[in-house]
Amino acid sequence: MRNHTKVYMTFFYLDESDYIACEMNCGSEAVDVHHIQARKLGGSKCMDYIENLSALCRDCHNLAETDKEFNVYVRIRHLELINKYLYENYINKNKQS
Repeated sequence: MRNHTKVYMTFFYLDESDYIACEMNCGSEAVDVHHIQARKLGGSKCMDYIENLSALCRDCHNLAETDKEFNVYVRIRHLELINKYLYENYINKNKQS
């Protein structure tokens, strides 16, 4: 498993057997973990942080790679997903304690 995929799976407590939906809600299964801000040539691992990694289906990944506006939308949706996940799994649970 590639490092960036491992970072994504670890953050969301997923394993390889889990179904992961495309973060763009297109109805497809995510097959790629996309670097929202591209790694430079040489495959720098410094871009492998959760805010920069989005699970996408093949079509959405290809679109994010070629359409800058869509890639901005990917970033917004991904950050919303992180915020929702953190709220539901940490902040909200602490309020109930």
